Amino acid sequence: MSKKELRLAGSGGQGVILASVILAEAAVIAGKYTTQSQSYGPEARGGACKAETLISDSPIGFTKVQDPDFLLALTQKALDKYDKNLKDSCVVMIDDSLETPEDIPLERVIRLPILKTAREEVGRLQTANVVAVGCINELLKIVSRESIEEAVEMHVPKGTEALNKKALEAGENLMAGYLAGGKKKTEKQPESSGSEKASDHDLKSKAAEETGNGSEGSEKDHPLPGVTAKPGKVLA
Repeated sequence: MSKKELRLAGSGGQGVILASVILAEAAVIAGKYTTQSQSYGPEARGGACKAETLISDSPIGFTKVQDPDFLLALTQKALDKYDKNLKDSCVVMIDDSLETPEDIPLERVIRLPILKTAREEVGRLQTANVVAVGCINELLKIVSRESIEEAVEMHVPKGTEALNKKALEAGENLMAGYLAGGKKKTEKQPESSGSEKASDHDLKSKAAEETGNGSEGSEKDHPLPGVTAKPGKVLA
């Protein structure tokens, strides 16, 4: 990874600024160069806001994100406001409750149940930002698992470390399942029961199995630009 420009968008109160700070902190822990900024409307909660992180292996000149490589959107209002003038290679990750704008090619969009995972699997909707962090790092391989977990523990409220580590892992598994099964993983599937349900370990195992787990000679291109189908390897 030489440089990544990330834009995270949602509504006030969803924690996208904290998610951006966690990603920047993890980059510092990993020995990378980084900058972080945010902007939001006058509403304390409910209004669209964005936070941006620039992460690089070399010193950074201009410190603002100009041409994002990645956009996360957790609300429709934020997506509609901050999806303008994206470059052709920008990967867009949205909650699966949102409608994809017509001007964004579907092959560049990842739709995942981020909010549902936070609410139903982790048990608290407020952890959606950390679920998203897990998804982002599993997809882009910005830093190691140890670095991202340390950054989460540094910035979440005291007493919630275990809950947020659970959210981080849930996000990693969500993205691992997507990478293992491609776009079909984001489509609504019928409920399974009993032994048919895949455990978190099964999802990661399947992802590693289908992508070679970073072994030589087994690299497989992912349909999204700039994304590797190797969830076991850190691109740094």
